[in-house]
Amino acid sequence: MAGETISADNVGWLDATGGISGDMLLGACVDAGAPLDALRAAVAALGLADDVELAARTVTRRGLRATQVLVRCAPNQPARGLRDILGLLESSTLAPVVRGRAADVFRTLGAAEAAVHGRPIEQVHFHEVGALDSIADVVCAIVGLHALGVGRLVCSPISLGGGRVHAAHGAIPLPGPAVLELLRASGAPGAGGPVDVELATPTGVALAVTLAESFGAMPLMRTTAVGLGAGGRDLTEHPNVTRLVVGEENLAGAAVAHGARHGENVVLEANVDDLDPRLWPSTLAALLAGGALDAWLTPILMKKGRPAHTVCALCAPADTDRVRDVLFRHTSSIGVREYVVTKTALARRELRVPVAGGQVRVKVASSRGEVVNASVEHEDVLAVAAARGLAPKVVLELARAAAAEHLGTPAAPGTPTAQPDQPEHT
Repeated sequence: MAGETISADNVGWLDATGGISGDMLLGACVDAGAPLDALRAAVAALGLADDVELAARTVTRRGLRATQVLVRCAPNQPARGLRDILGLLESSTLAPVVRGRAADVFRTLGAAEAAVHGRPIEQVHFHEVGALDSIADVVCAIVGLHALGVGRLVCSPISLGGGRVHAAHGAIPLPGPAVLELLRASGAPGAGGPVDVELATPTGVALAVTLAESFGAMPLMRTTAVGLGAGGRDLTEHPNVTRLVVGEENLAGAAVAHGARHGENVVLEANVDDLDPRLWPSTLAALLAGGALDAWLTPILMKKGRPAHTVCALCAPADTDRVRDVLFRHTSSIGVREYVVTKTALARRELRVPVAGGQVRVKVASSRGEVVNASVEHEDVLAVAAARGLAPKVVLELARAAAAEHLGTPAAPGTPTAQPDQPEHT
């Protein structure tokens, strides 16, 4: 696993309408064709071969054949916090992309637990989440998806279940607080029921909301593999399975970069020469809020020497009507041009890096399994800078350096070396 280059050409659709947990996702990966030996090798790369044993068996859930992966762990394991888990990942010989994504999952889960318990993330005791089985679930699920060549993951709305469950803090209502916080923080869709049992665990939901690029119906694809991962119970009213559908997304056969997404979007544009220019910033913001994927403005010169602007919005075909309405409402245009464009988008994910006592989001884009761009979220930079009394440029460079360290890429020249927790003095 050390230094391994991972190709990710396929799209995966995760059907979590039957629920989701870490071991159910493992079962779905193995059932779809991920070698169990690859998952065992990941456990060995963590240095846990003597403490964790993986086994797989075929079971039925409401008459559906599925694979159940059993994760057996040595007893009397120490309690682990986020720092312990990140240290375990960092000292492993896992491929860098696997280490990075596993760390993202645990940071996402740690942030949810911290919010639920009202304490800093460094003080969160993970209990079940920090146990070996959850560490194995997260790492092996990521390895399983990579073994299947899944570069982009889409997830259905998540069925959460209901009732009550006994956890480390006692009996809690379902959906559990950590699960609800994960959904709130990510904006992922979920629904309670349809049965009064726990269908979605914090580990499973953390994997889904961290690894999935979007949520919704199965995307257009040529299906190449289907896997069903079984939960531990065969419920009488509900199939306790997670499904994974893997396929080829680029049906047109165009040559695109590995890990890239190839599809159609719509561009709407209009020439406007009589709008107060002070209204343009709010117009672009309204277009983005209304569903546009991007919005921009270009100064032009119209007939008779009239200065003007062309306002453009890029959107998905399904959002065209809504974005068009926004453009008409916020500009003085009485006509809009529309045309279909082909867009190639690199596989992307979001990570959060610690900077000066806060967190900054970084959008990471990859091609052929290699990180090619890492873009720091400027709003987060401004928020951390204001909170800590630092200049935004200092926080920006610290965020870039933290992202480079996390991704294992060279830091940009001129990165500040001052301690991030010390306020800037002028």
